[in-house]
Amino acid sequence: MGNISCVFCGCVEQASVGVVERWGRFERLAEPGLHFFNPLAGQCFAGYLSTRISSLDVKIETKTKDNVFVQLICSIQYRVIKESADDAFYELQNPKEQIQAYVFDVVRALVPRMNLDDLFEQKGEVAKSVLEELEKVMGAYGYSIEHMLMVDIIPDPSVRRAMNEINAAQRLQLASVYKGESEKVLIVKKAEAEAEAKYLGGVGVARQRQAITDGLRENIVNFSHKVEGTSAKEVMDLIMVTQYFDTIKDLGNSSKNTTVFIPHGPGHVRDIGDQIRNGVMEAASGQVSVE
Repeated sequence: MGNISCVFCGCVEQASVGVVERWGRFERLAEPGLHFFNPLAGQCFAGYLSTRISSLDVKIETKTKDNVFVQLICSIQYRVIKESADDAFYELQNPKEQIQAYVFDVVRALVPRMNLDDLFEQKGEVAKSVLEELEKVMGAYGYSIEHMLMVDIIPDPSVRRAMNEINAAQRLQLASVYKGESEKVLIVKKAEAEAEAKYLGGVGVARQRQAITDGLRENIVNFSHKVEGTSAKEVMDLIMVTQYFDTIKDLGNSSKNTTVFIPHGPGHVRDIGDQIRNGVMEAASGQVSVE
């Protein structure tokens, strides 16, 4: 429902203010409610102004310091100062165009001094500068600037694509670094595991050989004591022949065996015995030197 007036009275709505003139000159402001005036004395309602907050969206296209064209969308919330409604009524014919002109002026003076990245980071500072300038200028015309928001910053489409590609490349590079680090860790851990396995395998082989040596020595000693007239060499030859035939038997019984050519003969058995005796002696001498 709008403001209502007739020849002798007028009604001003809530959140509005009326302007009363006498013989064409401003006389007073009319508060919300019913007002009577005398048209014979030259009184009349000149108009009405809303004191509600209004919003104005301004689109500005400008260039940054690094020569990137951007479009800025600003939202300005403003209202008429109730006590200065006569200034707002008489001074400005089109307040929206005036506000838009000042926003253009301030933004196009600030943004060309900033790089695109700085503009995104400091858009609040740009909005604050515009707000301060508008408050100083529009306050003299009876308008109060309530809020100034930098709603959006839209670079040229080609620039946006380039920025996305740069961001994607950086993320791929970072992913490659992490992947390389993980592969490095796997290789190091694998090498450490192989080294540990080889070390433990060597320890196991050494212990196995030591056990074999100790067992042979014990068998030789026991056999020499139980069978009189036998020497340690004879006992060793007997053990070697027994183990030799056991080995051939195991090769023959294996289900996965292939054709194996083994030199066979008494001389070969004697050579094996000599090698084992030498190994036993070396192991015994090594154990004595360690102790």
